[in-house]
Amino acid sequence: MYLKLDKDYSTKNPVKVIVTFLEEIQNKSENALAFTDFSFSKSKKNLQNFKGSFTETVVNERREEL
Repeated sequence: MYLKLDKDYSTKNPVKVIVTFLEEIQNKSENALAFTDFSFSKSKKNLQNFKGSFTETVVNERREEL
């Protein structure tokens, strides 16, 4: 890797620098979710026959994964 400053900088002593990369890195994994993966109408349709507490079901599923 090579780093070039926009302007010359002279100093007699070593100095600390901060390097910021402004280019956005896109790293999508296969398991990543996109905004389009969420749909209120799809969820409502999937849950129309669900009897019980949705919150309790989700909490229980997450506890089982631990």
